[in-house]
Amino acid sequence: MTELPARRLLLVHAHPDDESINNGATMARYAAEGARVTLVTCTLGERGEVIPPELRRLTGADLGEYRRRELTGAMRELGVEDFRQLGGAGRYQDSGMMGLADNDDPACFWQADIDEAAAHLVEVIREVRPQVLVTYDENGGYGHPDHIQAHRVAMRAVELAAEAGFAIAKVYWNRVPRSVAEGAFAQLERDLPGLPLTKSAVVDDVPGVVDDELITAEIDGIAHAAAKAAAMSAHATQITVAEPYFLLSNELAQPLFTTEYYELVRGERAGTGARETDLFAGIEETS
Repeated sequence: MTELPARRLLLVHAHPDDESINNGATMARYAAEGARVTLVTCTLGERGEVIPPELRRLTGADLGEYRRRELTGAMRELGVEDFRQLGGAGRYQDSGMMGLADNDDPACFWQADIDEAAAHLVEVIREVRPQVLVTYDENGGYGHPDHIQAHRVAMRAVELAAEAGFAIAKVYWNRVPRSVAEGAFAQLERDLPGLPLTKSAVVDDVPGVVDDELITAEIDGIAHAAAKAAAMSAHATQITVAEPYFLLSNELAQPLFTTEYYELVRGERAGTGARETDLFAGIEETS
C-alpha cells in the first residue's frame, strides 16, 4: 500500500467555487506544506447564475462541464491535486436555490438519499484516511439546499466511517466571526466609497457568520492570498475578483478574506482556550 502523507485534510463542498471562497488560503497552505488535501464537490453547479454575458448560453450539463474545468484551474492555483465529484462526475445535480421547483428534481442533490450519498464519501475516507474534515454547519452556511445537504452527507459519512474503523480526529465547520465580517465591510466602505456593498451580507449572504466566541481556529492565509484570489478568479462564471473584494452574480461586493476561520464540532481542541492556528493541532501524525 502506498504510504500516505503524515497530514491529510478532506473538504466537502456543494459546488465548484465554494472551496476557493471559503477555504482557498487554507487549502493552499496545507498543500504547500506537503499535506494531502482532498476536495469532494457534491455537484457541478449546473443551475448556477453565469456572470459573463458571453457565457450565459451555458446551462445544465454544459454549464456543469464548464465549471468542472474551472475547478481544475482553481485547484492548479491552490496546488491541490486530489479533487473529485461525490459518486463520480454528474452523479448528483445542482438543486437550485431554496424553494424553487428545481428542488423537486429527482436527480438533484437535495433529493439524494443521505446514507447512499454518505456511502460514496465513506469510500473516499477509507482511501484517504483524513485526520481532519471541513464542511458547512447545519444551515449550509446560508441556507442553500446543496450546502445543507453537503453538511448532512458529510456528518453522516463521519459516523459511518467511524463505525467501519476509519475515525476522523477533528471535524470543523466553516465560519466567519461577526466582528471580522462587520469590520471588513466597514473598511471597504471607507476605502472605496460608492462601492455597491451587500449590506445584508453579514447576516445573510456571507456563509457561516457567527458570534466571535464560537470560533475555535483561525488559519492565517496571508502568504497564500494571491493563490486564493487566483483560484477564485478561475471560477469566472461565478465570481469577479477585484481585490480586496469580490462580486457574485448580484454584483454586490463582499470582502475577500485571507484569514479563514473554523469551529471545531468533533474532536479535541488543542491548547487551553486560545484559538488554534493549525487544524491538525493536537493530532498525532500517523500514516
